Amino acid sequence: MKTLKFQRQENAEFMKALRGRVNDYFKTNNKTIYGNTSMVVKTVVMLSLFFAPLVIIGTGWVSSPLPLFALYIAAGLGMAGVGMGVMHDAIHGSYSKNKTVNKLVGYTMNLIGANANVWKIQHNVLHHTYTNIDQADDDMNAPFFLRFSPHAKRYWIHRFQYLYVWIFYGLSTLSWITAKDFIRAARYRKMGFFKDRREFRRTLYKIISWKILYYSYALALPLIMVPLPAWIIVLAFLSMHFVTGICISMVFQTAHIVSETSFPLPEPNGKVSEDWAVHQLATTSNYAPKSNWLSWMIGGLNFQVEHHLFPNICHVHYRSLSKIVSQTAKEYNLPYYVKKSFGGALLSHIKMLQRLGAPKQIGA
Repeated sequence: MKTLKFQRQENAEFMKALRGRVNDYFKTNNKTIYGNTSMVVKTVVMLSLFFAPLVIIGTGWVSSPLPLFALYIAAGLGMAGVGMGVMHDAIHGSYSKNKTVNKLVGYTMNLIGANANVWKIQHNVLHHTYTNIDQADDDMNAPFFLRFSPHAKRYWIHRFQYLYVWIFYGLSTLSWITAKDFIRAARYRKMGFFKDRREFRRTLYKIISWKILYYSYALALPLIMVPLPAWIIVLAFLSMHFVTGICISMVFQTAHIVSETSFPLPEPNGKVSEDWAVHQLATTSNYAPKSNWLSWMIGGLNFQVEHHLFPNICHVHYRSLSKIVSQTAKEYNLPYYVKKSFGGALLSHIKMLQRLGAPKQIGA
């Protein structure tokens, strides 16, 4: 991938002023940028919601399909909560001031079947740096039957993607626990993210080891202990991942692939016309800013603008920071996108999928 460079001079004063105001907020209120007691409580709740149902299943107490599916689906909600509200902050380094704590809590990503090291490259580096830039933002890279960028190749099947995309959203975490980590690790090796063959090989061993552990307690143990046909247990396991995939995909996709956000292309020389901070404002949208319960459930990711501008700050502070960010953006005549509700953001996402899938008009 060609190295991309953002414009540094234009609108540079915006981020300088914003950083100063955010720093003043924490200093004035005598707060740290990291997590607090509510973050610890959330960690316990989400990990318990994920592991408790699996422990019950693994003991063999479940003997009929309905409670089995209910427990697996509950675990799926817990898995989504861990992914959005626990490991996400830890891997960004915003969970705790202590790097060891961040590293350990970040391993919860591995405990739900994916890999923290691979995700860190995909998300922290590629997505957060090159948001909505085709071929650079790895969250935008999708199989041929999905089109998330107006610059991606268009196929006839895309006109129906707003109808069938939900199936693939539901399957997304199944991709994580099977092939995606290996495929992306191989690609990131070619991109130079691993310093040598030894580091790459070590990463592969770790990916395999963590996945063996995950499959052991999430699927193998239930297959041994639960007195039901194997196909029912496997189907219940898949339902857990489908719930997780739907939840996580809807939360992230409604923040970037919506009608208002832009999908800029770099110039042939690799330069991006705007500076990085303005790029984040143009490619990201908030939603449901007044919904406390939704914000708690999804790890503050309804405040994606604040998260993209300050990924090093724990999500428990985003609601307060949003007032500062929106006011500063207004002063500098910069965009600050926000939908009043999650439903509004979801509708905007659907409309964008329809627009991306519509047949190209002659002369367009």
